[in-house]
Amino acid sequence: MERTIGTVVRGVRAPIIREGDDLAKIVTDSVLNCIEQENITIGQKDVIGITESILARSQGNYASVNDIAADVKAKYPGGHVGVIFPILSRNRFAICLRGIALGCKKITLMLSYPSDEVGNHLFDIDMLDEKGVDPYADVLSEAKYRELFGYIKHPFTGIDYVEYYKELILACGCECEIVFANKPVAILDYTKDVLCCDIHTRARTKRLLKKHGAETVYGLDDILTASVNGSGYNDFCGLLGSNKATEDTVKLFPVNCQEFVERVQKLIYDKTGKTVEVMVYGDGAFKDPVGKIWELADPVVSPGYTAGLNGTPNELKLKYLADNDFAELSGDELKAAISEKIKEKDDDLKGQMASEGTTPRRLTDLIGSLCDLTSGSGDKGTPIIYIQGYFDNYTK
Repeated sequence: MERTIGTVVRGVRAPIIREGDDLAKIVTDSVLNCIEQENITIGQKDVIGITESILARSQGNYASVNDIAADVKAKYPGGHVGVIFPILSRNRFAICLRGIALGCKKITLMLSYPSDEVGNHLFDIDMLDEKGVDPYADVLSEAKYRELFGYIKHPFTGIDYVEYYKELILACGCECEIVFANKPVAILDYTKDVLCCDIHTRARTKRLLKKHGAETVYGLDDILTASVNGSGYNDFCGLLGSNKATEDTVKLFPVNCQEFVERVQKLIYDKTGKTVEVMVYGDGAFKDPVGKIWELADPVVSPGYTAGLNGTPNELKLKYLADNDFAELSGDELKAAISEKIKEKDDDLKGQMASEGTTPRRLTDLIGSLCDLTSGSGDKGTPIIYIQGYFDNYTK
């Protein structure tokens, strides 16, 4: 009988993971237990996603604010640091800022406006027009910012992040001034030692600062790239991708992800004879049209994945074929014609009109976003995602 279901995504429940747990074995056992209980037939190219959080936890990849402070102090012996373009987040950045402040004598905090890099707004963008402010040119002091925009709280968190970050820095015994600008080089009027806290634009920011006379330039991806006093670390992205664990510690992005996904793939193959694809995923790459937040606060969607997840989709647009190539057909004739077209499609459809409108994104970004939306970030208890039929098409 013809199959009537395409892609199926399941959140798989797992035990609460602790440091030292054999996560590859736990993932394998959890997926196979799900398959047995739900009477599922495992297939070639099924996909298993594992959230980065539980991998980092199993690795014990944690660091304290004092570890962060020690690394910052070593990198910025002058003590006055320009901390620029952080995102507005209690979970993602506030705990890092505490560590940075503990390692500095003075911070000049430069916030982008009207929003941070991932879409958290300090104020509504329409206020720029009302106040006659040019966000590409104007540098605002804290006093000028308050005069123009007042005291606005984030609609989701109820936090005035300007006040929140300032009080956090001062509470660490560090002097603080706040400015608002969108040009990286604006910070050089205050200090030549800069810590870039942006995520996806960090390479450009560092380049511009060095070109225009900055003396010491690092990014969050350069902090805790090696262990400090026995702390966790991440040699690829440092503090980027970290999350608050406790009031005094952060959980870093996991390490050795490639070894981990390949081990899970082998364990599944050894037990089933099927080659599944495996990935570690963090934030998905999508934008909330209401809150305007772009979800991706991690440096990448997937820090590790098996080889079969390389590349981008190579798909024909069914509605294009139905409306153009086979506009005169219907019913079984239309189905047969489209099926044959799919079977005959080129290995690379780039530039062809019949693929226009298909998603030209990396498979890991698409599947990682699907995983993130499925697992959520709260109490669903499904840090493992099992996907079937993702690589199928209309003919399968």
